[in-house]
Amino acid sequence: MDSILSKIEAQVKTEFEKNNRILAFDEYVELVASNPRQHIRGSAQYTIDMMDYFGKEETKSGHNHFKVFDLEFEDPRYRVVGHNEVQTDIYRTLQNFVKEGINNKLILLHGPNGSAKSSLIQCLIRGLERYSEAPEGALYRFNWIFPVEKFLKGGLGLSSYSGARTTVSSYAKLPEEEIAAKIPCELRDHPLLLLPSGARRDFFGTLFGNKDAYLSDYLLKGSLSHKSNQIFEALLSTYKGDLKKVLMHVQVERFFVSKRYRSGAVTIEPQLHVDAQSRQVTMDKSLAYLPPSLQGLSLFELSGDLIDGNRGIVEYADLLKRPVDTFKYLLIACESGSVNVGSSIASLDTVLIGSTNELQLDAFKEFPDFTSFKARIELVRVPYLLEYSQEKKIYDINIDKIAGGKHVTPHTTFVAALWAVLTRLKKPNAIHYPPNLTNIIGSLTPLEKAKLYDHAGMPSHISPEEKKLLRAAIRRLKDEYSNVPYYEGRMGASAREIKSILYDSAQNPEAICLSPLTVFRELEDFVKRLSEYDFLKQDVKDGYHDNHEFINVVKQEYIAILDQEVRESMGVFEIRQYEEFLKKYIVHLSHLLKKEKIKNAVTGKSEAPDTHLIDEFEHIIDAPAGGTEREAFRNNVISAIGAFALDHPNQPVDYRQVFPEYMKRLEDHYFNQQKSQMKKIGDSIQFSGTEKADSTSDHYRLAMQTVGNLVSKFNYCQHCAEQAISFLIKTKY
Repeated sequence: MDSILSKIEAQVKTEFEKNNRILAFDEYVELVASNPRQHIRGSAQYTIDMMDYFGKEETKSGHNHFKVFDLEFEDPRYRVVGHNEVQTDIYRTLQNFVKEGINNKLILLHGPNGSAKSSLIQCLIRGLERYSEAPEGALYRFNWIFPVEKFLKGGLGLSSYSGARTTVSSYAKLPEEEIAAKIPCELRDHPLLLLPSGARRDFFGTLFGNKDAYLSDYLLKGSLSHKSNQIFEALLSTYKGDLKKVLMHVQVERFFVSKRYRSGAVTIEPQLHVDAQSRQVTMDKSLAYLPPSLQGLSLFELSGDLIDGNRGIVEYADLLKRPVDTFKYLLIACESGSVNVGSSIASLDTVLIGSTNELQLDAFKEFPDFTSFKARIELVRVPYLLEYSQEKKIYDINIDKIAGGKHVTPHTTFVAALWAVLTRLKKPNAIHYPPNLTNIIGSLTPLEKAKLYDHAGMPSHISPEEKKLLRAAIRRLKDEYSNVPYYEGRMGASAREIKSILYDSAQNPEAICLSPLTVFRELEDFVKRLSEYDFLKQDVKDGYHDNHEFINVVKQEYIAILDQEVRESMGVFEIRQYEEFLKKYIVHLSHLLKKEKIKNAVTGKSEAPDTHLIDEFEHIIDAPAGGTEREAFRNNVISAIGAFALDHPNQPVDYRQVFPEYMKRLEDHYFNQQKSQMKKIGDSIQFSGTEKADSTSDHYRLAMQTVGNLVSKFNYCQHCAEQAISFLIKTKY
C-alpha cells in the first residue's frame, strides 16, 4: 500500500512541476517569450481559443458546430443539441471583442423558457474549466511574497537570504516556513501588469513586431488593482526605484478556471445586492508580519462575483429579473473595462454573458434607458429547435434515466420530438414568395413544413420542378419570421415540458414499457391544460397550432414507420427489393429514352431495354398510361435523378429520398397482397399462450417470426413487439 501511495505522490509532484505551477517573475517572462500568443491574450481570445481547441465542423446550413457544446470530455447528458447558429453568433461576437480590444458588450442570450440558453453558457464554462487544465490553456496570476526576518542588516532592502546562507534572486519559491506573509491578488491580475505601461508596450512590440496581434486594452492600457499598486509603489520606494528587487517579491502562480471554487467562472443569480465590494485587510492578524513600509498602508481587498470571475467568464442568469438599477454599472463596465468598487477602480478582463426570456426582454425594451443598454448588449436569439431529428437527440441522451429501468420501445423519442416541433411552427405567408411558389408555400401543412426543415423532405404531391423550387426556398422559409417579435420557435412546447411528459409516461403503472402509445396517452391529457401553457391557447390557422390534431398527425407517422418495420419483419418483401426494382426501372427507362441498348449482367450481351419491366412499374405506381403525359412523366423521373446528382456530387443516388411517393406505392402494392395475413397474425398474437392458440399453423409461426424479427432487428422486446403489431392491425387493418 505504501508503494502505491508513493507512486501517487511522485506522480502528483511531477505533474505539479511539469505544469509550471509556481514561477519566479523572470521565469514567467521567459515562458511568455517562448509562446507570446498563448500568454498575452484577453478573455475573449482565450474563449475563442477554447472553442477552437475542442474542434469545430461546418454544417449544411453554413454555421459552425463547436464540439465543446457536445461535452464529450465530461458528461454528454448535459450537451447542447443543435443551435449551431447561436454558437456561431457567440463566436463571432467574441471575435469582434478581440478586434475592438475590449469586451465592450454583454452577450445576452434571449429566447423562450427551456430553449437551452443556460445550457449553452454552462457548456462554455465547462469548456473553459477543462481548457485551463491543458498546457495550451495555462493561465497565470501572481502573489506578493514577504520572507521571514532572516535577512542581513538592511532588512527588506537586501537580497542575501541568511536562512539558506546563499543569495536568492526571487522569493517566489521559498518554502512555506520561510514566508512571513503572502498576499494574493484577488483580481487575478495578469502578471505583466507589473511592468510599467510604457515598458509593457515596448515588450509587446519586441514580441510581435509590426504584426497586428489584436492585443486587449486590458494588457495594453490596464493597471494593477488598487491593493497591488499600493504594494508595488511602497516596495519601489523602499528599494529606491530598483524594479528588479520589487519583482523578487512576485510569485507567479498558475490558476485554473473553476465555477465550483469561483475562480474565473461565476454565475450571478437574480439578486438585489451589488456584485462587488471591498474590505480592509491590514487589520488581519495574519498580515502582522508585513514590512514596516507596508504596515502603514490601508490595504483593501476586493471581493464579490465580478472579482471572482475576472479573467474568465461571468454569467448573469435571468438578468432582467433583477431591478434595472442593480446592473446599470454594466454600462460603464463594458465601455471602460473597469468598475468602481468602494474607493478603488478594478480593471476587468471578463466575458460577460447573460440570459433572459422573451417576456422580460419585451418589458425591458419599454424601459426609458433601453437605448443606452442596447449599445452595450449583444442580443443573441435562442429559439426552440425546429428540426425534429435534432429535438429527438435531446431526449435520446436521457431516455434511459427517464425510463427508470423500463424497456424503451423504438420511436418513443421520435413521436415526442415531432409533436414538440409541430407545436412551434408558424403558417408561412404565401404573399412573401414569388408567384411560382405561392401555391406551393400556401398549401404546406405543418407536417410537410417540419419534414422540409428537418431533411428537405418534399411533399409527395408536387412535381419534380416544384420540388426544385421549394428546395431552393428553404432558407427563405426559415427566415420569414426572423425579424418579427413572435418569430418561429418562440412559442410551442419546450424540451422541459416534453421531458415531463416522458417522465409521466414512464411512471404509468399500467405500462410495462415506455412506448409511443404511453406518450400519446400523456399528450392527450397535456393538451387539455390550457390555463397553464400559452401556446395551447393559440388560434388554429389552416392546421397550424392545432396541438390536439398534431397527436393524430404524429400517430399516423408512427403507424407508417411501424407498418414498414412489420412488413420487413414478416420477411415477405424487403425494402431493398423495392429499391432494386425502382433502380432497374430508372436504368431501363434511361436507355429507352436515349434509344440505347443495355448490357445484360448475366449473358454480357447488349439487349433492348425491358419495356415489360417499365410498364409494370408504371402500372403499379399509377403513372400516366400514354401520350404526352406519359412522356412528360418519364422525362421528369430522369430529371429528378439529374437534380439529385447535381445537389449531391460523388454520392450514390438515394432512391427513397428522390422518389418517396413511388417507394410508398411499391410497398403498398406488394403488401396489399398480404393484407389477409395480417388479421390472422393478429389473432395468433392475441391468442398466444391460450387454449385458442394453434402453434402448428403457418400463421402462428409467421406471427412468432415477425415478433422475433422485431426484437432482433429493431430493438423491441417481446411485450412491446406484440403490442405494436396489435396496435397496427387495430388502427390500419
